[in-house]
Amino acid sequence: MDFFRKLLKIEDIRSKLLFYFFTLILLPIVTLGVLGNVIYSKSIEEQANEHTEQMIEQVTRNVEFYIHDMENIVSYLLGDPQIIAFLQITKEDEKEALLEKEVRRILSTYTNVHPEIAGILIVNENNLYISNEMHRISRDPLTDENWYKRAILSPNAMQLFSKPIGRNITTTLNYSADEVVSIAKAVIDPKTSQRLGVILIDLKLNKIKEVIETITLGKNGFLYIMDANGGIVYAPVNPIVYRVKNEWFNPSVNNIVKTIQGSEFQIIYKDSAYTKWKTIGVFSLSETLKEVTILRHYSILIGLITLILAVAAAFFFTASIAKPLSKLRSLMKKAEEGDLSVRFNSKYNDEIGQLGKSFNTMIKEISNLVDMVYTEQKRKREAELKTLQAQIKPHFLYNTLYTIQWMAGEHGAQEVVRIVGALANLFRIGLSKGKEMIPVHEELEHVRSYLMIQKARYEDKLMYEINYDEDLLNYKVLKLILQPLVENAIYHGINAKRGGGTITITARIDKEKLFFSVVDDGIGMKAERLEDLRKSLDNQHGEAARNGFGIFNVNERIRLSFGLEYGLRYTSVDQEGTKVEVWHPIC
Repeated sequence: MDFFRKLLKIEDIRSKLLFYFFTLILLPIVTLGVLGNVIYSKSIEEQANEHTEQMIEQVTRNVEFYIHDMENIVSYLLGDPQIIAFLQITKEDEKEALLEKEVRRILSTYTNVHPEIAGILIVNENNLYISNEMHRISRDPLTDENWYKRAILSPNAMQLFSKPIGRNITTTLNYSADEVVSIAKAVIDPKTSQRLGVILIDLKLNKIKEVIETITLGKNGFLYIMDANGGIVYAPVNPIVYRVKNEWFNPSVNNIVKTIQGSEFQIIYKDSAYTKWKTIGVFSLSETLKEVTILRHYSILIGLITLILAVAAAFFFTASIAKPLSKLRSLMKKAEEGDLSVRFNSKYNDEIGQLGKSFNTMIKEISNLVDMVYTEQKRKREAELKTLQAQIKPHFLYNTLYTIQWMAGEHGAQEVVRIVGALANLFRIGLSKGKEMIPVHEELEHVRSYLMIQKARYEDKLMYEINYDEDLLNYKVLKLILQPLVENAIYHGINAKRGGGTITITARIDKEKLFFSVVDDGIGMKAERLEDLRKSLDNQHGEAARNGFGIFNVNERIRLSFGLEYGLRYTSVDQEGTKVEVWHPIC
C-alpha cells in the first residue's frame, strides 16, 4: 500500500507517464478481481461501525459538556451570598426588595450569557421561590414536587429530568416539556450542613438537537439519546426509535443487531458515566449491504467500461501534461503584453507546477514593483501639489487691499463692503472646510467673486460673462480649478491688450462629462508658444511649466484624481484671444 502511495506522489513527468500506462494495463484486472469486492464489502461494514462509534462518542462528549456547564452554573449560584440569604428567608414578608432585586439580577446575568438556559428557579425549604422566567401555576407547594424531593434526598448529586411533564410550573417563554431538560441540585448551608432548598435549571434541547442533527449515519441512519429510565431525551422524527427496547441493551456489549419491522438494524450505543444517559446510533444493515451488493453486480460492467475508458484516459493523461504547458505559454504572452494580473494555477507539484509557481512569483514581484513606483510618484506629485495649493499669491492680496483702500477714499463705505464681501466669499470657498470636492455652483461663485474684485480694479478695461446650465449646479467638482485659468487670462491676455477685453466662462455637460471653458479676447499666443504650452501640460516640463504653475496645478490635480482623459486643453490665435477647456467627470 505504501508503494502505491509513493507512486501517486511521483513528481517527475517521465515517471508519471510510466505510472499512467501501467495503470491503464492493470486497472481492468484489478477492478474485475473478486478479492477487491470481498475486501471492499468488509471495509464498508467496518467503516460504518467505526464512523457510528466516533459520532456517538462525539455526541456524548458534547452533551456531557452542556450538562457539566449547567452544573458549574449551579455551583456558582450555590456559592453566592445573595442566593444563600434568599434561601434562608422564612416568610414572604421578610423578602427584602433590595435582596430580591439583586437575586433577579444575578439570575438574569447567567441567562443572558447562556442563551441555552430556558430558565432558573430557586426554591427554599419554606416554599418561597424566585425566578425571572418561571412561575408557580397553583398554590400547591413547590417543595412537594418530584424534582424537589429527589434533589433534597440526594443533596450531593445532580438530578436530571428529561421531558419534565406535570410540574406545577409555567414559564413566560412558552416552551413545552419536550423542548427542555431539567437539572436540579440541592443547596446545603456550608455552616450548618442544613438543606436550604433546590436550584432548578431548564436547559433548552436546541443545543443537543444541533449536535445530533449535524450527524449523519449513511442515508437513513440516525442518533438519539435515552435517559437512565428508558425515556427518550431527544430523537429525530423516525418510526424506529420507539421500537428499540431498553431491555435489549447489555452493559458488556455496545453493538447489537436486531430485526425491526422486517429489517435488520445495527444498534450501537454508549453509556455516559456522568449523565447516565445512552447515546444510541441506529442504521439499517440491509441498506448498507444492499449498496455493496449493487457494487458487486456492477463490477463486471465497470470492468468492460474501464477497457473503453482506458483508451480515452491515455489521451487525457497526455493532455494533462500538454494543457498546462499551453496555458502557461498563453499566460506568459499576456504578461509580455502588459497584463500583470495573470496567474498560473496547478493542483500538482511536478515540474510544470513548480514552473508555474516561479512564474506567479515573478509576475507578483513585477506587479509589486510597478505599484510601488506608481504609488511613490503619485505621492510625490500630490505632495508637490499640496505645497502649491498652500501658497498665497501676495501680489493679488496686495492689489486687492490697495483697491479697497482707493475705493474707500473715492466712493464711500458701500463699495468697500461689496469688495470686502467678495474677498471674504473668495477665501471662504477657497478654504471649503478642507474639502477637495465642492458643488459646481460654489466653484462658479468663487470665480464670480474673483472677477468682481478684478472688475473693481480694472473697471471698464475688464468685462466678463458667466453662462451655465442649471441642471449641473449640484454636481461635485475639484475646487479652485477655474480661478487660476481666469487669473491667467486677465494677466496674460486682457492686461497685455490695448483697450478693454471680455472673459466668457461657460459650464455645461458635454459628451457625458462636465465641460468648462474660459475664453478671452486678449492678445492670444503664437503657434510656437501654444505648442510649448500643450507639451508642458502633458509632460510638466519646459519654460511654460516653470513660469505658470497655476494652470499646471489645475491640470495635474484633475489627472491625478480622475485619469489622463480629463484635464486642460488650450487653443489660441495670436492677437485674437485664447480658449482653455476643462474636462471633468460627472460626480
